Amino acid sequence: MADTRFASSTREVPDSDSVPRHVAIIMDGNGRWARRRLLPRVAGHKRGVEAVRATIRRCIERGISYLTLFAFSSENWRRPEDEVSFLMQLFIRALEEEVAKLHENNIRFRVIGDLSRFDSRLVSLIDRAEKMTSSNDTLTLTIAANYGGRWDILQAVERMLADSPEKRQGFCEEDIARYLALDHAPEPDLFIRTGGEQRISNFLLWQLAYTELYFTDRLWPEFDAGALDEAIASYGRRERRFGRTSEQLASGGESDVATAR
Repeated sequence: MADTRFASSTREVPDSDSVPRHVAIIMDGNGRWARRRLLPRVAGHKRGVEAVRATIRRCIERGISYLTLFAFSSENWRRPEDEVSFLMQLFIRALEEEVAKLHENNIRFRVIGDLSRFDSRLVSLIDRAEKMTSSNDTLTLTIAANYGGRWDILQAVERMLADSPEKRQGFCEEDIARYLALDHAPEPDLFIRTGGEQRISNFLLWQLAYTELYFTDRLWPEFDAGALDEAIASYGRRERRFGRTSEQLASGGESDVATAR
């Protein structure tokens, strides 16, 4: 169930700081990075794992509490079969080799998405990793795998109605939110997409309602601590109004979001 500490940005004004509490990233550009070097696409995916490690380290150094990475979308099954197979094997290898390190560094590991299409070995490794790291609290690392934002909303509604059939007569935002896949984390403050594309590609459709969006031409294998710092600096310059006016922010007014215009 959802953590009641995590407020909805459309229902009340969340706390904001110059450093985001939660960063969500679409890691785009692995294939193009490889192609520019006359390498197979899988070489880009291998190099992308190094960028994940660097980003995790920098998040901890900057005091970021939640990091969510879009690793494999529900639409990525449309990719060439050999690439999909490689990505699945890469995921398995990462779970086998990296989870103990995550645990040593007090990092909590979670996976969100429809796991029904994954083989039993992968699902078992995910379950083992989540249980091993469940009490860690330095950083919550969430991997979105076979995930889609529309799927997330649909499965939340289905689960809600299965638990509470009477809600067919009416329900509210909070009723759905507690069943969303990312219910263990607050809404992202900062969304980053590498690779030059400027869209959210069915990622966290519900949760990104008031998230600050940051797009960079840098390809994911080139994304490092400095690149994350640039994104955080951009975030720190944003005026997060959540429905209020600039004048209200300047005067320190905290009018209710529902009435502010």
